[in-house]
Amino acid sequence: MSRQVVSTTNAPAALGPYSQAIISNGMVYVSGQIPINPASGEIEAQDITGQTTQVLKNLEAILVEAGSSISNVVKTTCFLDDINEWPAMNEVYAKVFHTAPPARSAFEVGKLPKNAKVEIEAIAKLN
Repeated sequence: MSRQVVSTTNAPAALGPYSQAIISNGMVYVSGQIPINPASGEIEAQDITGQTTQVLKNLEAILVEAGSSISNVVKTTCFLDDINEWPAMNEVYAKVFHTAPPARSAFEVGKLPKNAKVEIEAIAKLN
């Protein structure tokens, strides 16, 4: 089984011992992204709408670097620090995944890295 590490400066660097993404068998497995702006290295948005927007930009940058795209995503997992913010997160998410959206799970978790409000991981096929 082949395995290739994906890394781009257009998304935040990994915060620990993991890769931004791995390509294996024609699929891209993107690690959970939090709303860090890669230019500043900080979480700039304070609300769920802004944070979700940044997370999806980070996911897209990694997918592009891997030779894939948002339209090739087949599954996402969304982690929220407050499930009551799911409708607002979903509104932003729906703008990106508007046609044939991927399969998805969403969970409330106790706390996310850097006190983020949202984290999203994705699995996509290569172009």
